[in-house]
Amino acid sequence: MKIKIYKSLVKSTLKLHNFFYSLSSFLSIKNELGLHPKHRLIDYHKFFINNIEAKDIVLDIGCGNGALTFDVAQKSKKVIGIDLSGNNIDFARKKYSAKNIEYICGDALKNLPTENFDVIILSNVLEHIENRVEFLKKIKNISPKILIRVPMINRDWITLYKKELGVEYRLDKTHFIEYTIESFQDELEKVDLKAYNYTIQFGEIWAIIK
Repeated sequence: MKIKIYKSLVKSTLKLHNFFYSLSSFLSIKNELGLHPKHRLIDYHKFFINNIEAKDIVLDIGCGNGALTFDVAQKSKKVIGIDLSGNNIDFARKKYSAKNIEYICGDALKNLPTENFDVIILSNVLEHIENRVEFLKKIKNISPKILIRVPMINRDWITLYKKELGVEYRLDKTHFIEYTIESFQDELEKVDLKAYNYTIQFGEIWAIIK
C-alpha cells in the first residue's frame, strides 16, 4: 500500500516539475523581452558558424525566426532559410534580412529546394519529424555535409524516470524522438550517414554529419 502511495505522489510531483519548468520558461521569455534565455546561454550559433566556410551555400531547414540564418550568412556565401510558419518567415524577413539571404515559407518535407548545397543545417529540427529516415535520404542527396543539433533523452536522470513512470518526459510535446548517442548513430546508419564528429552540450548532440 505504501509503495502505491509513494508512486502516486512521485508521479504527481513529476507532473508539477513539468508545470513549473514550463512556467519558468514562459516567465524567462517575458523577462528577456521575447527571447528564451537558453539561446543566449547555450550560444549554439557558434557551432554552426565554426563549421561553415566563406564559400559555402547553406540551407537552413526549420530556420524559425531567422536569427541563426542571419548569423550564418555573415560568414557564408549564401543562405536559404525555409520554415513552415508564415509568422516566422515574416519576422525573419523584417528583422534578419541580408543581401545573401533568401527566406522561403514552405514544408521542407515536401518541397525541398532543387539546387545543391555545401551545408545543410538542422538545428532542433530532426526530432520534430516523424519519417526521419526518409527525410535524411532526401537531404543527403543535395548536400555532402549536414550540421545537426538534437536533444538527448538521457540528459538527466529525472527525464528517464518520468518516461519509466509514464509521465510526460519530452522537452516539447511535438517531439517524435529524443535521442541517445546510440539511437542517433543507428538512425544515421540506416541512410548510410555517419557522425564525423560530435560533442555533447547542454543535454544535446551537436554533430557534423557526412
